[in-house]
Amino acid sequence: MFAILAAFFAHAPAAYAYTAFVSNEKDNTISVIDTDKLEVVHTFKVGQRPRGVILSNDGKWLIVCTSDDNIIQVYDTKTYELVKTLPSGPDPELLVLHPSGNPLYVANEDDNLVTVVDINKGTVITDIPVGVEPEGMGMSPDGSVLVNTSETTNMAHFIDTKTHKTFDNVLVDNRPRVAMFNTDGSELWVSAEIGGTVTVIDPKTRKILGKVNFEIPGITKEAIQPVGVRITKDDKLAFVALGPANRVAVVDTKTRKVLKYLLVGQRVWQMAFTPDQKYLLTTNGTSNDVSVIDVAKLKVIKSIRTGRYPWGVVVAPF
Repeated sequence: MFAILAAFFAHAPAAYAYTAFVSNEKDNTISVIDTDKLEVVHTFKVGQRPRGVILSNDGKWLIVCTSDDNIIQVYDTKTYELVKTLPSGPDPELLVLHPSGNPLYVANEDDNLVTVVDINKGTVITDIPVGVEPEGMGMSPDGSVLVNTSETTNMAHFIDTKTHKTFDNVLVDNRPRVAMFNTDGSELWVSAEIGGTVTVIDPKTRKILGKVNFEIPGITKEAIQPVGVRITKDDKLAFVALGPANRVAVVDTKTRKVLKYLLVGQRVWQMAFTPDQKYLLTTNGTSNDVSVIDVAKLKVIKSIRTGRYPWGVVVAPF
């Protein structure tokens, strides 16, 4: 397996410099990281308790869940100036854009709703009832299906993006956090923080295809808490952030077996690839840093100091 991966990455395109944005939950700031220098080059203030962060499709806007302000803030990715605020429900946590670039879907942890927002008009299109404590937001590659996870109901809710109606619910393990479609849309991976697993679902039939289990020598089962999930563009590898286990698991997506555990910072939460997938950046909440993983070598190459409790991360293609 490793020989195949080495051959693949040997022919990968050269890396470019990109800009990563990291939300610091306790400092109410965004750290800006130059992925060429692998260092923080700027920090700017945002609203209270920033968590989920994404980019507009054209890369001009950084869209931030400011959870304690109960709104979404939009910043210019070049000037770092506030462009506008968007409505949400109480305690927005994670969000996703439709592939067309509009609308925006926001999981509101405190009101059991997904809010659908027109990002150009700044208005709420509708609210979609889901389970208790909604969090994860996965979008199918074709934009037809939104999946929300509810932490307390322990379900993945399948939502038709045209009708805004839930058409199926799949029971997963305890406290599901992140829902991630693979590149071709044939699989949905849902992490369960307390269950300690990742459930793989067929989005067409909503049948469970299998589960990924984790076992780390010297680490108790209770400390292995899957949160963030990222899958390579070729759908061969999945990376799973394991929370207080301070590890990222590298998973063969075909066998659903762990190939390797990578030691990162403390309480690893979320992750983001650089657009060329040379690096994977992880936010480590209690060590206040970002770990940089060399994807080809499957090796952690650097720790970058950020603000307090780095939570979300996204990488812009410039």
